[in-house]
Amino acid sequence: MVKNNIELDVKTKCIEQGKTQVNLAEEIETTKAYVNRVIKKQDGVVNQTFVKMMEALGYDIELRYVERE
Repeated sequence: MVKNNIELDVKTKCIEQGKTQVNLAEEIETTKAYVNRVIKKQDGVVNQTFVKMMEALGYDIELRYVERE
């Protein structure tokens, strides 16, 4: 199981940096609709096979965000 709420995490990071999803989409050269779809989709960020492997090994997944220096 992925413990993070990726949608909330992305929205929080956007607010912290004063960016919208539109700004983010433009920066990575895609559409706002695609950015929105990726962050809302349960398995949009972390590969489900990887999640299943880690669950079978007895682990949950937590993503940690580290700001670049």
